[in-house]
Amino acid sequence: MRTGLATALAKVTGQAMGPYQSAVIRIGFAGTWLFFLLREFPHRHELYGPDGPWSWALAERLIESNGAFTVLMWSDSTVWFEIVYAVAVLASAGLLLGWRTRATSVLFMVGVLALQNRSVFMGDGGDNVIHLMAVYLVLTRCAQVWSLDARRARLRGSASAGAAGPVLWGVLGAVLAYGAVTGRFGNGWLAAFAAVWVVCGLWWLVDRHEPGGEGRATLDVLANVLHNAGMLVIMAEVCLIYATAGWYKIQGSRWQDGTALYYPLGLDYFTPWPGLSALLAGSGTLVMLLSYGTVAVQVAFPFTVFNRRIKNALLAVMVLEHAGIAVLLGLPFFSLAMIAADAVFLPTVFLVWLGARAAALRPGRREQAPALAPAEPSPALPR
Repeated sequence: MRTGLATALAKVTGQAMGPYQSAVIRIGFAGTWLFFLLREFPHRHELYGPDGPWSWALAERLIESNGAFTVLMWSDSTVWFEIVYAVAVLASAGLLLGWRTRATSVLFMVGVLALQNRSVFMGDGGDNVIHLMAVYLVLTRCAQVWSLDARRARLRGSASAGAAGPVLWGVLGAVLAYGAVTGRFGNGWLAAFAAVWVVCGLWWLVDRHEPGGEGRATLDVLANVLHNAGMLVIMAEVCLIYATAGWYKIQGSRWQDGTALYYPLGLDYFTPWPGLSALLAGSGTLVMLLSYGTVAVQVAFPFTVFNRRIKNALLAVMVLEHAGIAVLLGLPFFSLAMIAADAVFLPTVFLVWLGARAAALRPGRREQAPALAPAEPSPALPR
């Protein structure tokens, strides 16, 4: 038992596990939020801005009661809203590409919380998943592969190389100081942002001046522990989402009689393809099988995560289910968010193969597909 505990402890502290899964989660959620912001760009003022039905006064009263965090409540000016929206778009793009991921993951979280907490009734369920995962991604080392940071580390020897890091760190420090002086942050958020800012600055200093020393090794251990804890929380969150959804469905009469899917197919809001919806709704047997199958898969999935074959089979079924929801019910961003969350359980072999196939499609890169593997650390660093 002692040997097993020592091995487990060494594995948790010695490496950031699931590098490909964390990269897919980063790309999936950043891409989903980015596409949503770009699609709703013409309607941004009605959704989250000063022209929305959820007025400034209503948002202020709600935030005073629940203590939610949003920088949009710092000012009611249109200029400030445009700045926050633009930063949210840029942060999503930066996180999608894996550029300066430690900073862009924090900005991504701030953008998600700022917009969603400003107008809490805008969304379709997928926004709740993005809300949670935006917080969890800050804890992870999600740029080990398939990112500009990994490319920079491979070419220059360090992901923190270049002048952009200190400049970004200084700008964010100035914003943090302004918020602290003016009392814009609550005590908890101020402590959290200050801790992240200090740790990032310390990481840059140690990585620049003592890349193979004990200080860097200690920071690597702490980063690995946080990453592995964050990935565990994400997996638990996905299981909790499916378990609660499945068990609540069992208690509903429409799911019990197998007609839960039938009624949404008759609503104009959920029928982007009326002909296809009518065709599906016309088969009572198919509607019943899909309703019962949805409940069975959602209830069973949390109990199958330790059986690789069954888990992978149910994972494929759930991905197909969310793709069907996107097409039949017109909820693409909800489906993308859930598929991105499901990606935490994808097998590494499949992700490596997928990355190699994607690299092979790039002109002149067919023989360089193995470069998608995680960059090897310096021999002076702990593996």
